[in-house]
Amino acid sequence: MVAVPRERRPAIAALWALAERLTKLLQDAREPLIGQIKLAWWRDMMAMLANDPAALPKGEPLLAELQATWAGQGGLEGLVDAAEAMLLAEDGSSRQAAAMAFGRALFGRSGGREYNGERWGLIWGAGLQEELLDGIDLCIEAMSRPVPSTASFDGDRALLMLDRWAGLIAERQGFRSLRREGLLLLRIGLFGR
Repeated sequence: MVAVPRERRPAIAALWALAERLTKLLQDAREPLIGQIKLAWWRDMMAMLANDPAALPKGEPLLAELQATWAGQGGLEGLVDAAEAMLLAEDGSSRQAAAMAFGRALFGRSGGREYNGERWGLIWGAGLQEELLDGIDLCIEAMSRPVPSTASFDGDRALLMLDRWAGLIAERQGFRSLRREGLLLLRIGLFGR
C-alpha cells in the first residue's frame, strides 16, 4: 500500500479486501453449490453497490468500506464472476481462463491495464489448487506469458511490483524465497524497475 498514492489507498484497500474475501470463500468451499450461493450474494451486493449503495445491508464491515469508496461504480462484479469461474473450473484451460480473468479484473479496477494482471492472476489461481500439478501448470503458464513492459504500468509501482513478484514466483514454480522476493520488491519500490 505504500506504493499506492495516498488518495487512492482507501479504495484500493477495500478492493483488495474484496479479492481476499472471495479467495477465502473459494478456499473454504467444500461444496460448489454452497460456494455459488455465497458468490451470488456477493454479486448481488456489487450490483447494489453500483446502482443503489444506500440499500446495502448494514453490519458487514467490508460492505461499509466498499460503500465508502466504490459507491455508484460498477465493474466489481467481474471479480465475483471470475471467482465463480474458478470455483466451477474442471480442466486446465478453464482454470487458466478464470485465473487470468480474476487478475485482469483486479488490476483493471485498481487503475491499471487489465492485461498486466494476467501473470498475477495465474499465480493467484495456482495458490488455490489442491493438486500440486494443477498449480505448477498455472505457474508454467504464468512464465510463458509476455512480461509487460515497465512503461505499460504508467508509473503505477504497486501493480508493477505485484506483476514482477508473480513472475518470480512463477519462475520458481510456486516455491517461495521470501528473502529474494523481499529484495525484488524493495528494488522495484525504490527504483521502479
